[in-house]
Formats: sequence, C-alpha cells, structure tokens
Amino acid sequence: MSNKILFVEDEKDLTLIVADTLRGQGYDVITASNGIEGLDKYKSDGADIVVADVMMPKMDGFSMAREIRRLSPNVPLLFLTAKSTIDDVEQGFEIGANDYLKKPFELRELIVRIKALLRRYGDNRAEDIRFSIGTYTFNVTTQTLSFAHKDTELSHFESKILERLATNIGRTVDASDLMIAVWQRDDQSNRNSLHGYIHKLRRVLCHDPNISIINQRGFGYMLTVKS
Repeated sequence: MSNKILFVEDEKDLTLIVADTLRGQGYDVITASNGIEGLDKYKSDGADIVVADVMMPKMDGFSMAREIRRLSPNVPLLFLTAKSTIDDVEQGFEIGANDYLKKPFELRELIVRIKALLRRYGDNRAEDIRFSIGTYTFNVTTQTLSFAHKDTELSHFESKILERLATNIGRTVDASDLMIAVWQRDDQSNRNSLHGYIHKLRRVLCHDPNISIINQRGFGYMLTVKS
C-alpha cells in the first residue's frame, strides 16, 4: 500500500506540479490550499506524512501543525518556508517539525527528504540509528541521549549537530559544514547559534569525564572520547 502524503500549499501551480510528481513516484497525495482545509483533511483522511507551507491564508502552517501534533504526536511533518531567520526555523521545530525545506526547492530534494522521513518516522521505519559515545547512547531516530538508564531528549538542532560530530568522532568537523548540514547556510548568526548549541551538548555530556567537544579555533569542532 502506498504512503499517503498531505500536501498543504496555497500556491496552486506549485501544488499541481508537486502533487503530480509525487503521484508519479507512487504516493497517494491529498492536497489543501490553507491550514484550515489541511487540518480538516488530516482529521478526515489522515496521512503518513504532512508537507506544509508556513505562510498560508486563514490558518498558517505553524498553527495547523500545533493542531495536528495534538491529534498525532508522531506523524512526520516537513515545513516548506521562504523564511530564512533562525528564529522562524526554531519556531517550527519547537512546534514539532521533523524537517524543513527552503523555497525555492528542487523536486528531487523534496522527494529525498520525504523518503528519509518516512524511513525514520513512518510505520515501516528502519531500525533506530544509535551511536555509543563513551558511557552514553545517542539514539538519532528518537533524538535522545541515554546515560545510566535515564534519557535526555535533545532538540532538533542539538541532535543534528551531535549526529554530525558522532559520525566523525576523533576528527574535526568544519564549522561551515556543520552549519550547512543543520541550517543549510553559513552566516554569522548561525555561528553564534552553533556555539550556543555546542555549549548545551557539553552540559548534557558532562557526566562522562572522558568525553570532550573540542573547539578547533578557526576550523571547527571535534568530539573525542578517551579510552
């Protein structure tokens, strides 16, 4: 049975192009032109994933997402946004978004992100992705860090940064590469945010003295674990 996608977007031409493309990929696509219609269709038809614009008439994407999250805490949610500030993106993730894609976007990238979210969060998701970091276990899929049988829930950005560092443990990850991987761009505001998130990660990893996140000044950050 094909996965059902609820695509909520007020630009009619974009909706037609995206819906036709996704149907050509074998997905069952339901469309809505604003947040109120999108919420009504989710209530009546459900969906395996919701792809929604942020700026829409009647009810914006953020408001719709809050209501959908009350109904279904685990349904994957991908925002499409022309907004570019960190505050706007963070607001989306605080509401419960799993990913976002900046407009304009390539259809191929949208398809890749939908497939990744369905694998990670859908009913048929692949096995959870885990890293052992010293005495911690980092579950990328659930965005949790476990220590002494206690789980700490990480924010989306904390999880993204830690995943990148854990994948390259013992090697320096360029700060620019980190920012592009997490925020899709490198600018000064992102550099300040990155430093803040690194500080938060150091605090949650502080129970194991063998773990360090080293600032390689002028280059980036390196996650190390002493043996």
